[in-house]
Amino acid sequence: MTTEIFESRPFEADVSRLLHMMVHSVYSDRDVFLRELISNAADACEKLRYEAITSPELLGDDPRLAITLSADPDAGTLAIADNGIGMGRDEMIEALGTIARSGTRGFMDRIANAEGKEGAQLIGQFGVGFYSAFMVASKVDVVSRRAGSEEAWLWSSDGKGAFTVAPLALEEAPARGTSVVLHLAEDAKSYAERWTLERIVKEQSGHVPVPIALVEKPGEEARPLSDGAALWTKSKSDITAQDYTDFYRSVAGQYDEPALTVHFRAEGRHEYTALAFVPGARPFDLFDADRKGRIKLYVKRVFITDDAELLPRYLRFVRGVVDSADLPLNVSREMIQDSPLLGAIKKGVTNRVISELSKLAESDAEAFGKIWENFGAVIKEGLYEDFERREQLLNLVRFKTTASGEGTRSLKDYVAGLKENQTAIYYIAGDDAARIATSPHLEGFRARGIEVLLLADPVDAFWVANGLDYEGKPFKSITQGAADLGLIPLLDSAAHPSAEASEEVTALIAALKAELGGEVADVRPSDRLTDSAVCLVASETGPDRQYERFLAASGRLGSAAKPILEVNPKHTMIVGLAGNADKASHADVAHLLLDTARVLDGDRPGDAIAFSERLFRLMTRGLGTA
Repeated sequence: MTTEIFESRPFEADVSRLLHMMVHSVYSDRDVFLRELISNAADACEKLRYEAITSPELLGDDPRLAITLSADPDAGTLAIADNGIGMGRDEMIEALGTIARSGTRGFMDRIANAEGKEGAQLIGQFGVGFYSAFMVASKVDVVSRRAGSEEAWLWSSDGKGAFTVAPLALEEAPARGTSVVLHLAEDAKSYAERWTLERIVKEQSGHVPVPIALVEKPGEEARPLSDGAALWTKSKSDITAQDYTDFYRSVAGQYDEPALTVHFRAEGRHEYTALAFVPGARPFDLFDADRKGRIKLYVKRVFITDDAELLPRYLRFVRGVVDSADLPLNVSREMIQDSPLLGAIKKGVTNRVISELSKLAESDAEAFGKIWENFGAVIKEGLYEDFERREQLLNLVRFKTTASGEGTRSLKDYVAGLKENQTAIYYIAGDDAARIATSPHLEGFRARGIEVLLLADPVDAFWVANGLDYEGKPFKSITQGAADLGLIPLLDSAAHPSAEASEEVTALIAALKAELGGEVADVRPSDRLTDSAVCLVASETGPDRQYERFLAASGRLGSAAKPILEVNPKHTMIVGLAGNADKASHADVAHLLLDTARVLDGDRPGDAIAFSERLFRLMTRGLGTA
């Protein structure tokens, strides 16, 4: 027995804040706590199952792993016990006193503002489910003994800022594993009742791959609630839609319905079973910097790791399990990542998921539209990361376009609507969908009925820069280079954009170029503008305007290329300025036109003070007071 003494410690700041939210929880659905504690218990059992491969003595004379719920309605307590791996003193302090995860502050802010099921869902997604016990308990005791250890420990807290850790006599502890004892609050006594526990386990934890039993009252026999059978090993014909949903919620830590279920068994050269789900809502960690997936790897039903990259990172939102019959049970987690067999499994599962997404896109556009709304920005990462599947992904992606209205369009739809003499797929990229939809760059394309892709996701600036094409048609930015629209006929009712300029306008353009020579690469008449006076475009050879902004923001742009200022030679104001005898105002006009083009492009004026001074000077002249 250890000689370490009783110890009291404060929770770290993030845990204290989380506990405050749990203790004062306003979530209507508090059942989440039981699902989370059962999930933790199942993880402990699976960790022992894995370690016992190389150290079978850890199982001792109790090889059957199980979870037991023990209720005491009279005392108002509920214990969730497992005979899994257990914890030592330091593991207890680390696991139950800290949150060792990035993104904690953002999570706290979201959960503080969440309500009802959204808050409960966030708890499970972030992996801090243990603390949800304080939604129903005024005090929590955790008794644990690590498998193979001769020490046992008692962790205890009322959730009000501190916890204690003390050694425990072995005769008071389990042979191995952990027991979480909840001293239920007055308004949570129903969680010690049989029917409440049965309902929650059936709804939320019925497919946990470890059997669950219930002891209704002290001294009674344990009664099974679930058999721990792995759902993915069953025939699809024996699994109901509700079974799939329950398992999805268990493995994903979410409360929504899966938008797509992919369940198959691969046989032949490699044998494995995959059960994967596309969530119905965005997981909290979708845009975490590490972009990690959340697929669990099993070997012959033994949990190995959830760190294996079983899907490419652009499919990281997919949740589920893969169970291999070929990998050796004693393979290390490190060796798995370099395994050719794992590479073959990853390829097979990835192809199947993309194939099922493609089938859904063809058969049920509305259902696929919801998936695309949630995960389209992530899937598009594959356009520049996954050369092997680029063609499949190009057929899968959907876009907001100038012709899509409230919906989206595929590239197949776009190509089917190409105009006479149109040789490219046109797009405009930006960070604000509403702004780019009203960009002056679109005017000449609308006048010809040419559809333009509206790309407002951050990832768009990268994949379109890779020189891709679809069915031989290259992607071309309408904010880069010359529009070259002359060969595409105008719509009968459209205003006629033209780059032809009168002598006066040509002289004005020359004057603008002379004045702005240090700030722009060129000033030229435009054939893409019909209603606006000016716009900025990038040169033909450099990055387009949006990609240049991303490079600059990330510090990867050595020096910004000078933009080209295009002038609408038919615009009333331009024609008027060209005929204005007051040449003294041309310098102010030149800089105001450039700054106006910047604003229309989503940027700020080059010099806000100089911009306002020039504007006031012109207004004063216009009023005849100068």
